[in-house]
Amino acid sequence: MTSTFNNIFAKMASKTASWMGKPSAFLLALIAVIVWGASGPYFHFSDTWELIINTATTIVTFLMVFLIQNTQNRDSHAFHLKLDELILAIKSADNKLIDIENCSEEQLEELSLKYRALNATAQETIQKKLETKHKKTKHTIATKHSNEE
Repeated sequence: MTSTFNNIFAKMASKTASWMGKPSAFLLALIAVIVWGASGPYFHFSDTWELIINTATTIVTFLMVFLIQNTQNRDSHAFHLKLDELILAIKSADNKLIDIENCSEEQLEELSLKYRALNATAQETIQKKLETKHKKTKHTIATKHSNEE
């Protein structure tokens, strides 16, 4: 029973989130607001008239929070699975990074420090290579220039 409900909810959430992101959904919402605004004089801008839009927008917002969160969770999970597959496929990759999203904040900070240090070392190596290449280029230009004289 729970699995069936979860499947139905997942499909409904996905389709609703997809539809709500389209221009036609925005247009429908805009038309609803325009119709509501235009009906103000007919209802003498009463409290009930105001309550209609307030209630409708509150309900839609409340429900959309759950739909968007479901979609975000599913997309995030799929993204992590894809990254895990890439980590497994690359022999030189650090397999400790698989399922990293379940690490504690302290573990994540430790890994972050490790990768910052690796990045700093890589940046230094790149800088040294660029400086060496620049020196060789200057030397080559100077040699060509002195040979031409």
